[in-house]
Amino acid sequence: MKQSAFRCLYQQGFARVAVCTVPVVLAEPEKNKSVILEALRACNEQGVALAVFPELVLSAYSIGDLLFQQTLLGAVEIALQNFVEATCFLKTVAVIGAPIKRGDVLYNCAVVVHGGKILGVVPKTFLPRYREFYEPRHFTSGKGTSGFIRLMGQDVPFGTDLLFQASDLPDLRVGVEICEDLWAPDSPSTKLAMGGATVIANLSASPVTIGRMEDRLSLCSAQSRRLQCAYLYAAAGAGESTTDLAWDGQLTIHEGGGLLVSSERFPQKTTFVMADIDLIRLRQERLHSGYFIDESEMFRKIPFELAFPVQDRGLLRDVARFPFVPSSEVTLARDCQEAWMIQVQALCQRLRSSGAKRMIIGVSGGLDSALALLVAVKAADALGWSRKAVLARTMPGFATGDNSFSMAQDLMVGLGVEAGVLDIRPTALAMLKEIGHPFGRGEPVYDITFENVQAGLRTDFLFRLANFHNGLVIGTGDLSEIALGWCTYGVGDQMAHYNVNSGIPKTLIQHIIRWAAQEELLFAEKVKKTLGEIVESEISPELVPGGAEGVQKTEQIIGPYALQDFTLFYVLRYGFTPQRIAFLQEKAWGSGCQGKWPVHYPESKKRSYDLDEIIHWMEVFIRRFFGTSQFKRSAMPNGPKVVAGGSLSPRGDWRAPSDGQAALWLENLKEITL
Repeated sequence: MKQSAFRCLYQQGFARVAVCTVPVVLAEPEKNKSVILEALRACNEQGVALAVFPELVLSAYSIGDLLFQQTLLGAVEIALQNFVEATCFLKTVAVIGAPIKRGDVLYNCAVVVHGGKILGVVPKTFLPRYREFYEPRHFTSGKGTSGFIRLMGQDVPFGTDLLFQASDLPDLRVGVEICEDLWAPDSPSTKLAMGGATVIANLSASPVTIGRMEDRLSLCSAQSRRLQCAYLYAAAGAGESTTDLAWDGQLTIHEGGGLLVSSERFPQKTTFVMADIDLIRLRQERLHSGYFIDESEMFRKIPFELAFPVQDRGLLRDVARFPFVPSSEVTLARDCQEAWMIQVQALCQRLRSSGAKRMIIGVSGGLDSALALLVAVKAADALGWSRKAVLARTMPGFATGDNSFSMAQDLMVGLGVEAGVLDIRPTALAMLKEIGHPFGRGEPVYDITFENVQAGLRTDFLFRLANFHNGLVIGTGDLSEIALGWCTYGVGDQMAHYNVNSGIPKTLIQHIIRWAAQEELLFAEKVKKTLGEIVESEISPELVPGGAEGVQKTEQIIGPYALQDFTLFYVLRYGFTPQRIAFLQEKAWGSGCQGKWPVHYPESKKRSYDLDEIIHWMEVFIRRFFGTSQFKRSAMPNGPKVVAGGSLSPRGDWRAPSDGQAALWLENLKEITL
C-alpha cells in the first residue's frame, strides 16, 4: 500500500461525517435551502461523506398549521428540487428534513440526497403526542411504509425499509430515524442495525428544557453502544419559533457508546461538527458479539458512490497514545483503584480456596514484582493475616545492580513482610559447570542459557519455599511480557501458582504503583519514596552483566512498551490488521503529533516515533506474538482479567495454536510502501 493510500482515512476504513444545524426562517423553504446548501458545500470541501441536518429543516419545524397550506408545501417541493440540482457536483451525502406529501397523506420525512439525485425518502415512525408535542395533528406515521414516491418527475424509494450503502466503502451503511424514533421502546434504528446499518442519522427538532441535553446524550450513547454503530444527532436551533418553546441546536456524534464530538449549544449561525468514525472497529465489535445476525433481506439497499480522491486528510478523532491508560486524571485514578481491587480480590479468593497459609514472592526491585508485592500485602491485610505471611525474597544473580537490590530490600522491609536474601549465584554457577557451559569455566559467555539458568533457579527456589511453608507462589509477569514471550518457560518466570499481574499491561502498571503510593492510609512514607524510585528506574531483566552500553535494557530488545502495548490492544480488542494498527500508531505517536499524555508521565519519556520505527517494532511484535510465544501462553497459570482490552489466558480471551505462524501478518505489514 503506497503512503498516499496508507494515510488516507477512507482507505483505512474510516468515514468522515458531520452533523449540522442552521438558522432557519419560518415557512421560507428557499431561504432555508440556501443556508443548508452553503453548509453542505463546506462539508464537501472537508471530505465529509455524510452530513445530517435537523428535522423539517427545509420548512422549519415549529410552523404549526402552516404545514397544511398548499403554498407552503408547493414551496417545499420547489426548494427541494433546487437543492437537489445544486448538489450535482458534490460528493457529500446530505440528509435533510422536509414535510413530504405522498398521495393525500403528509409525512415528516428525511430526504437523502447525493450527486444531484434523491436516493430515498424515509418517513418518521413515532409521532409524539405528549406535553408540547402533537405531531399526529399534521403527520401520519410512516411505520411499515414501503414502495416509491413521485418526486422531480421520478419514482424515488420511499419507506422505513431503506438502507443507504456506499459502493466504494462497503462498511458505510446508513440508516435514518427521526427525533422521537430514538425515544420509542422499539426504535427503528434497532432494526436498521440488525439489517446492517453501521451509521444511524437522527434528524431532530427536540426543544430544549433544563436537563434535556443530558437525556439526549444518554440516549445517543446507549443506542450507539447497544447497536455498535455511529449515532449522528442534529437538533434544530436558531430561527425556530419561540412562541412557547426554545431550541438549542445540539449536535453530537457517538460511536460504540463513546462521544466523539459535540457542538456548543444555542448557536446563532450555521454550525457543524465533524468526526471520523471507525467503521472497521464497529464491524469487529459486532463480529465478536455474535448478536447481529444478518437481517438485511428486510431492507432495500440504495447504493451511492463517494468517489473521494485518495489523499491524506488527517484523522479527526483522538487516538490515545496509551489505549490501556486513560489520559484523564480522574478516570486514571478510578481505573488504577479498580485494577488494584480486582487483583486483591482475586488473590484473596485463591488463597481461601487453596487453603494456603503463606504467599511466596520474588522481589527484584522492578515494576512488576513491586506491584505483585503490594497486592500480596493488601490481600494479607484484607484477610486479617499478618504481613509476615508474605514471604518475600530478593535473589541476586550475576548482573543484579546495587540500586535494584537496595530498592527491593527497602520495599520488603518497609512493608513489614518476612524479608530475606537468597543468593542464586552459587547454585547457578554449579549448574552451568554441570552442563558444560563456558561461563562455568570462567569464560564471559552470556547467552540465553546463561540467562535462563538464573531465571529458572529463582522460580525453582520459590516453588520449593512454597512447598516448605504451605504457600502459593505469586507470579509477577505482566500482560505485555506474556504477549511478547519475554519470560522463561516452565521453570522460569512464566510459571507461578497464581499470577496477579497477568491481566495488566506494562504501561498501566507504573500508574497503578503511583496511585498506590499516593494512598496515605496504605503505606508508610518510606515505602512511597521507594515506589517512586522503582517507577523511574530503567526496565531491565538484569541477567547479563553490563558492558560499555551500560545495564541490559529490555526495550532495546523487544521494543518500547508504549508501542508494543498499543499494538497489543488493537490485536486483542479488535483484531485489526498490522497496516491499520500502524496507521493509528502513526497518528498517535508520529512526529509532531499533539495529544494528551497521562498525568505524571515523565517529560523525559515524551517522544515521537516515525513510521520506519513503528514498522520495525511492529515486526518484532508480530514475530514474537504470532510466531514464537504462543506455547508459553498455552500453559499460563491462572490470573484475573483486569483490562477491557483483553487478556491472554488460553481459557478465555485468547485461544490460539501453539505452533501458529506469523507469515500472514508479516506480509500485511510489508505491503506498506515507505
